[in-house]
Amino acid sequence: MQANLYNWQSLDADTREDLLARPAVRDDERIRSGAREIVSRVRDGGDRAIAELTLELDRAELSTFRVSEAEFDAAEAALTAEALDAIDLAIGNVRRFHEAQMPGRVDVETMPGIRCERISQPLDSVGLYVPAGTAPLPSAAIMLCVPAAIVGCPTRVLCTPPRPDGSADPAVLVAARRAGVSDVFKIGGAQAVAAMAYGTESVPRVVKIFGPGNAWVTAAKSLVAMDPAGAAIDLPAGPSEVLVIADETASPDYVAADLLSQAEHGEDSQVVLVCTSRGIGEAIVAATANQLESLPRRSIAEVAMGHSRFIVAESSSEAVAISNQYAPEHLILHVSNPRDLLASLRNAGSVFLGPWSPESVGDYCSGTNHVLPTYGSARSYSGLSVDQFLRQMTVQELTRDGLERIGNAVVTLAELEGLDAHARAVQFRLNDLGSQT
Repeated sequence: MQANLYNWQSLDADTREDLLARPAVRDDERIRSGAREIVSRVRDGGDRAIAELTLELDRAELSTFRVSEAEFDAAEAALTAEALDAIDLAIGNVRRFHEAQMPGRVDVETMPGIRCERISQPLDSVGLYVPAGTAPLPSAAIMLCVPAAIVGCPTRVLCTPPRPDGSADPAVLVAARRAGVSDVFKIGGAQAVAAMAYGTESVPRVVKIFGPGNAWVTAAKSLVAMDPAGAAIDLPAGPSEVLVIADETASPDYVAADLLSQAEHGEDSQVVLVCTSRGIGEAIVAATANQLESLPRRSIAEVAMGHSRFIVAESSSEAVAISNQYAPEHLILHVSNPRDLLASLRNAGSVFLGPWSPESVGDYCSGTNHVLPTYGSARSYSGLSVDQFLRQMTVQELTRDGLERIGNAVVTLAELEGLDAHARAVQFRLNDLGSQT
């Protein structure tokens, strides 16, 4: 593994920006064009188009897509007791953390006689996508299904790709059902996004789609989100990434393992190390190269490591500034007092403090959600939470006295904007109030 340690202080602004650039999304226009064609086929052809695409792309011949009760039961029987216990533990922790996020009702009297409220309600229907590309992701089913169930969205649909034999991954099915979603369809890729966005003979139409996926899924989500007849989406998505800040107290082996845990996600993943001394940086590079040799997914991780970055900063504060500029999906602090840096961190999807908090626990079962903003989106987006499964509605109620108190100000502001009907809607009522006194 070839890796250069870059001294941040010796770089000019342009070089720094280039160093923190993400790998370009490959074949972007080809993928977008292909995803557009798939979305159009499903929108026009429904289940027939899905069956054709499933045979073409997943090499599975299916006449029905909904997972039956018998398939759920068989999936449960296929897993070991240890696997079932791990799924239950993860669901429990994720549920506890997300239940605590449920918003309370806001009810404020802004002035005497003027009552304003904010009420949260679940989205009517949500579509959840769980990929199964180079590896099935039961953890994604947990992260999506738990908040949807907590909020109580009436319609909860999950799509996941079929295997060539027509079955879905057993762990994904078990995780979904135990987390509160039993309407599961064996449909993958851009065609699954289109099916949920527009509905088919068998797949219910939803108002919002959640979940990670490859570049085709991401492109399809973007396309349906831009279509008024389509569906909203959770957040922009890109390849998985991690940034690690390490000082002299860090364990090179721990840091190397954390870097590789992201690099093995995919060839387009990116890992960034920002260390506070060249000595610890060199030790981490050596440990990473050593661990890479025995990694089962070495061929994938090696490509990802080729466009990863190793940077030497002068101080922990400079390291934090670099991280804020990069805005990582995952940020791990391998430093002596990690909580001391928390207040200065601005842009990150999820943060892991100290040597005993590997990113892997957030991926699976600490309780936080692993559906996170990537590709720099952490500057403006948050990770998945119950909020995204809710919509908020405001309510206002005025008494006669309340309107009398505020009415003249409304008329004045409406006249400033030249909106006479707005002003009249209030003035008529004020005139009636005046005639009644």
